[in-house]
Order: sequence, then C-alpha cells, then structure tokens
Amino acid sequence: MSNPSTPNKKEQNGDLASRFPTAYSILFVLIILMALLTWILPAGQFDKEMNEAVGREVAVAGTYHGVDPNPQGFLEVMMAPGAGFYDPDSYAANAIDVALFVLFLGGFLGVVNATGAIDTGIRSAMVHMKGHEIWMIPILMSLFAIGGTTYGMAEETLAFYALLIPVIIAAGYDTVTGVAIILIGAGIGVLGSTINPFATVIAANAAGIPFTDGIIPRFVILLGGLLICISYVMFYAHRVKTDPSKSAVAKQFEEHKTLFLKRQASENHSDALTRTQMVVLVLFGITFAVMIWGVSSQGWWMAQMGALFLGAAIAIGIIARLGEKKITNNFVDGARELLGVALVVGLARGIVVIMENGLIADTLLHSAAGALDGLGGLTFVNLMFWIEVVMSFLVPSSSGLAVLSMPILAPLADFASVGRDLVVTAFQSANGLVNLINPTFAVVVGGLAIGRVSYDRWLVFIWPLLLILTIFISVVLSISTLL
Repeated sequence: MSNPSTPNKKEQNGDLASRFPTAYSILFVLIILMALLTWILPAGQFDKEMNEAVGREVAVAGTYHGVDPNPQGFLEVMMAPGAGFYDPDSYAANAIDVALFVLFLGGFLGVVNATGAIDTGIRSAMVHMKGHEIWMIPILMSLFAIGGTTYGMAEETLAFYALLIPVIIAAGYDTVTGVAIILIGAGIGVLGSTINPFATVIAANAAGIPFTDGIIPRFVILLGGLLICISYVMFYAHRVKTDPSKSAVAKQFEEHKTLFLKRQASENHSDALTRTQMVVLVLFGITFAVMIWGVSSQGWWMAQMGALFLGAAIAIGIIARLGEKKITNNFVDGARELLGVALVVGLARGIVVIMENGLIADTLLHSAAGALDGLGGLTFVNLMFWIEVVMSFLVPSSSGLAVLSMPILAPLADFASVGRDLVVTAFQSANGLVNLINPTFAVVVGGLAIGRVSYDRWLVFIWPLLLILTIFISVVLSISTLL
C-alpha cells in the first residue's frame, strides 16, 4: 500500500525532470561539436619553452605554425569520456582524482547521515535562527569569496553542497539559493582574484609582471562584484521565501524538501541532539576545517582530501557505534548518490581532451591574437575580455588558460599602450564570469547535479546577474585603462 504523503513515481518524475537536456547530454553534444571543429579548423601549434616562474611549459609568441591535422572521429568521441578521467595511452590522470574525491565525499556524507546528526542539527539550528535566516547568505558568500580570491577555491566547494542545501531548505528557501551561495560566492572570489596562485599569480608570471601589479582594480572588482552578488541572491531568496511559486525550481520545490530533509512533514522528530550526535557534528566540522587548512597551506589536492573524508567516515561510524556492515553499506550508498556527479566530471574534461588531441587550441589562440593587433586601448581591453570569455568555455581551468593565453596575448598590450596587468585582470574576470555557468566546468555541472538543479533552471536564475557583472567588469576595465 502506497504512502499517500509520498509522490507517486509518475508525479515525481514529472516534477523533478526537466524537458531541457541533462548535463550528460549537453556535455556529450559539446564533445561531438568540438570533434567536428577538428575537421574544419586548421591544426597548428606554438613552440613551447619551460617557464621557471610558472613551473611549466608555455607558448612562445610569434612561433605559431601549421602541423599535420589530427581530426577526431567516432572512436575518439566515444573514448573522450573515459579519456576525461585518464589518458589511455600514458595512463596519466586527468579528472579521475576529482571523480574519486566526489565518491569518497559521498560515502562520508552517507555515514554521517546514518547517525541522524545532520537532520537533528538542522532542526535545532532553525529553532535558534528563527527570523534571522537571511543573514546566512552574506556571511557564507563572503567566506566562500575569501576562499576564491586567496587560493582559487573551486573543486573543494563540492564538499559543501550536501551540507548547506538542507540548511537552506529548512530555512524556507530553495535549492537554487543553496547552490548560488556556494557557486557564486566562491566564483566571485575567483573572478576578483587578488592573490589566487592558480589564476592571478600564474597569469602574471606568464605575462612577465609581478602579480601585485593591478591589484587595486582587482580589489574593486572583488568587493563590488561581491556586493552585487550578495544583493542579488538575498533578493531572490526573500522573494522565494515569501512566495515559493517565484522559485526557479518551483515545480520541484516540495520534492526537493523531501529529498534533502530526509523526512516526511508528518513525522515527529526531536530537535535535541544526543551526546553522540554532538560529537559527530564536531568531527564533521573539524573535517572540513582540516580540508581547508590542508588545501590552503599544505599543498593538499584530491587524493589527500579523499583520504581525509574516508578516515573521517570510519571514525564517525565507530564513534556512533554503527557497526562494520552499516558503516560499509552507508558509505557505498552515499557514494552511489554522487556517482552521477563523478561521471559528469569525466565528460566535462573529455571536451578539453578532444580539443587538445585535435590540435586546434593553439589555432584558436593565434586567431584571437590576430584580432587584437593594432587596436586602441579601450577597444583592446574590452575585446581581450571577450576573447578570454570564449576561450574560457573551451579551457575552464584558470591555470590552464593562463599558461595557454598569457604568453601570447599579454605582449600585445604593449602595442596598444595598455598595462599588462589589465590583460591579467581581463583574463581572470572573464574566466571567473564564464565559470559561473560553464557546462565544461566540472564544478558547475557537479554542483548543479548535487543540488538537483537542471542547467536550464540555473540559466533562468543567473542570466540577469551575469549581465550586471559583465557591465560592471567592462566599466572597471575601461576606467582603469583611461587612468
């Protein structure tokens, strides 16, 4: 006998599904389109030389030359998702580390959820925050922005979605609000990077200037952009709480509540945490604090973070006396919940693999350099911004795009009487802006997948903000050029 309070399968599918293609379909179509470009665009490469300041090989300006084409066919397209995880020839890792981290994170959350600590903690927090929930938005977005501007917080944010979204829903908002706090918060920090080693420092070194050059315009973009983003998300959240029909995911509102809060509204639960649950929540918070410390100061990446969450899951399971079988089963179930996210990561990376193997990345860069030649200062800076916007869709990695584009494009600023620091600022602003919506960026598609927000619904929510930020960035770049 079915539970009348539980949506039937037909209703659930009708509400949760979107007629817009899934992230998997979008990414696979992009892989096909990129493969088609390898048949149309001429293959070419720049000569490379080791740049000690950057720590890797960079392109040498003026050395572009044609090479034998390597068009990507049916077999390469089919192999691209797998190649997105690792290089099948050299076995070098591509996105496999991120995918494994996501699975370990899911397992960790599965064990924590089995203790009931998060659900009870959410209910307790909501009792104490009654009437002041809106102030979570500026506080949390500012914290994520600090992480973005200092150390390029991106993939690390995937760990916070499952933690924050239930809190946001319990406060009366929707999943889009939760996703926006994390994705836009960290994203605006990266967009306005000040000392971010993966964007500002690498780009400045590749451009041949100190990374402190141009820090004032970047601070202006950071603080102004953060204020704009906080205001936008707070306005949206207030509107949704007042009238849930205004939500970008209004049709999924109730289903999301059921999914993320893990309980039926009719059930009675205690709002008081047990001693064991308190200990679990303390360890939960310590785990994330250790992760941030490790990434920001110890050079940790996905392997170390995955090991941290695995160890924390075991420790929490033992403390909560779940037993070996329950720990294992809940870990596997939690990993299964994020399996789709892990697959999306490989698909997104597969697009870059096709472009690199097809030898068209340098061709696109050479064409961009030609378009900038002989332009005046204002036109140069703004066109540079838009060129980096286009390039960011193809190369979402800030460090990867910096190494690819800065050695070629930055010297052109000298002929336009524009400081190279503004080229760096235009690059990181464009890359940060695009990576708020970039379907080739694992952080975007992964975060949306965890939040159960379809890509089209995210675009509906964010496009006015993108327009405002674009105008704001262009104004700052233009004024900085004239000063």
